[in-house]
Amino acid sequence: MDERVATALGEAFPERAVDRTFGVGPSWNGANETVGVAFADGERAFCKVAVAGDGSRIARELAVLRYLDAERSIAGPGVLAGDPDADLPYLVTAPAPGRELLGVWEDAGDDENAGEVEREALLRRVGATLATLHAKRFETHGEIVGTDRGGGLALDPAPWPDVLRATIERTREIGTSERLADHYDAAFDCVEATRGRLEGAPAALLHGDVAKPNLFVSDGDGSDPAVGPDGIVPIDWELAHVGDPARDLVRAEDQLLNGFDSEGPARYADALYKGYRDRAGGLPPGFAERRPIYEVVRMLGRSGFIDQWVTYLDEPLESLVDRADAELRARLDAV
Repeated sequence: MDERVATALGEAFPERAVDRTFGVGPSWNGANETVGVAFADGERAFCKVAVAGDGSRIARELAVLRYLDAERSIAGPGVLAGDPDADLPYLVTAPAPGRELLGVWEDAGDDENAGEVEREALLRRVGATLATLHAKRFETHGEIVGTDRGGGLALDPAPWPDVLRATIERTREIGTSERLADHYDAAFDCVEATRGRLEGAPAALLHGDVAKPNLFVSDGDGSDPAVGPDGIVPIDWELAHVGDPARDLVRAEDQLLNGFDSEGPARYADALYKGYRDRAGGLPPGFAERRPIYEVVRMLGRSGFIDQWVTYLDEPLESLVDRADAELRARLDAV
């Protein structure tokens, strides 16, 4: 067992024996490390530790999970233990109910048409879940710093353009390559140039990382609060913030459906947005006007991790760099 994980589990469960730990799949985030835990009594959990000792992400995720548990509009994994102020900050959660969306997606349908129908249904459920998450409006945008006295989210309030800039900085912190470092500067400049468009955005709780491995799918009639009305349970809330719900939607579409410089089938994107509109009555106000800005910011998921993309696409680095530069220029022109 990793010494850091052993330290966290020993502090959280001093009298509980651990049988083993196990991996949870690849991650491009080097700030935290997460492993699965099998206790000697047969129960399982997941332990996340802040490898550099910075507990801010742990504090953010812990606050959001407690907020979701109290607010109950959508579900998150149960908190078993957590201490963002420990020498080695940690969070231990129960397993999310159901199966990871990635596996459900890959197993959908025995033939092509049936698979498409199943995937569209899944995306409508994800869209509805995001609409439910975004339904509650906050008085201000801001970074989540913990839990307030009333059990809600404690925020470090700031104008939305400044919060958006902070999320760009976080992407830069966890990025694995500086090969396209100028793309961060271009994103900052884009935010500043469009500050007037951004400042009028509504304020809602955003997940910030809506990817297939971060969503669990559970069947049911919608009455179980542990899985929520749509049976979609998001995990991994460490990038959550209070911001423009349009940004969460743009990022969700990209992470769920798109490739390095390719878009997924239009019918899948339509299903995601239909699920959202059916639940919310429409897309977030100003969605079309602000979408191009968020598509520029989203490019950093390619640019900051270009070395990781090389291993997945089996192409020379310089080829991907050229394509990323061209794509960023096109997105900036669209703003």
